[in-house]
Amino acid sequence: MATTPSRRPSARQQDRRRRITELIMAEGSLRIEDLVTTVGTSAMTVYRDLADLESQGLVHRNRGYVSAASSLLYEAASEYRMQQNEAEKRQLARAAAELVEPGQALMLDDSTTGVHLARLLPERVPLTVVTNHRGVFGELAGHQGVHLICVGGDYLPWADAFAGGMALDALRGMRVDLAVMSVSAVTEGVCFYPQQEMVQLKKAMLASASRRVLYVDHTKFHRRALHAVAPAEEFDIVIVDEQTPPSEIEVLRRRGATVRQAG
Repeated sequence: MATTPSRRPSARQQDRRRRITELIMAEGSLRIEDLVTTVGTSAMTVYRDLADLESQGLVHRNRGYVSAASSLLYEAASEYRMQQNEAEKRQLARAAAELVEPGQALMLDDSTTGVHLARLLPERVPLTVVTNHRGVFGELAGHQGVHLICVGGDYLPWADAFAGGMALDALRGMRVDLAVMSVSAVTEGVCFYPQQEMVQLKKAMLASASRRVLYVDHTKFHRRALHAVAPAEEFDIVIVDEQTPPSEIEVLRRRGATVRQAG
């Protein structure tokens, strides 16, 4: 018996599901009943949306509550993250690109902001770029003047990146001028990420670099994640966007971090 292909969500459904995801990620966890009230649509519609988001690995439902998959133990899928805060990510990428000098070797992590930065790097050639992120690799592949090194290992579809022992060994055997990365959360001036395997890679990148740059948009200061990567002051420069609360910038500076606000 032939099966009917599932229909692509309408623009209205996509907008509503994007809003639901952002509400859940902002809070970490919500009562589904409260979510229905906030969204202002029927409970059946919200449950249908949540089922779709859960199938994508973006949220988890449990006993009347829904939690963001990126809140503690999971990071949201790379494809979803690429659609979030695009203007802020471009702003951060432009500020980071100003720190890159021709002739340098640099590392870019699995953050989606790195894809925006990669699009600017051909203007800074010649460069050597090391990355474990397939999206960054795809942006730079074939560009004249870019010596591109993709760190292999176990491919993680949710991150669109490579991890594991092979990736760690490769990173630990390199030395670069600059490492540029992001994290899932910044709490009281300390950087956190949900998955331990990615934390190990980020730490290896930091240890391999002469200079270290962190770029984070304002939403990172409202989130929580499980594993510590490094205090903000261990980065030579912390780049934040224009919407970052002054109170959070003050926390970073009190810890000794050099903060640059992109604009």
